[in-house]
Amino acid sequence: MTKYLEIGQIVNTFGIKGMVKIKPFTDDIRRFDKLETIYIENKKGRKEYKIEEVKYHKNMVLMKLEGIQTVEQADLLRQSYLLVDRDKEEPLEEGVYYIVDLIGLEVYTDERQLLGKVDDIFNTGSNDVYVVKDEKGKQVLFPGTSEVLKEVDLEKGKITIHLIPGLM
Repeated sequence: MTKYLEIGQIVNTFGIKGMVKIKPFTDDIRRFDKLETIYIENKKGRKEYKIEEVKYHKNMVLMKLEGIQTVEQADLLRQSYLLVDRDKEEPLEEGVYYIVDLIGLEVYTDERQLLGKVDDIFNTGSNDVYVVKDEKGKQVLFPGTSEVLKEVDLEKGKITIHLIPGLM
């Protein structure tokens, strides 16, 4: 498992006092209120910043970081990723997983047929959709609903699903 979790990406600056606009990668956008520090990672490496202020605007997070005083300084952080230390995060509820932990898991049907590995997961608003690729690159999509998703076993590195009619 990775030590750091990506929780957003800086997509722009905001205002003239060095705030950054962040696209969140989390179901709970208000989690940013609880943070005191954040790691910012880009081509130059990873650096920790103290958070001075957090605001919200149109499903985006606006953040003021200590040491970033101008729009020019903030602009240098554009396209960087925001990371948090996994060890400092609150435990997830049972049946809830970080996407980074699911990517690469093998996906089997409940009849033990290997479909491939999880390549991506995206949210449609009503549920997550898992993108599974086989060794030839063929993709299969399935919804992350309780009707289809039967078991996630991180230790064994596999997911078991039930194929409902019309899924494949």
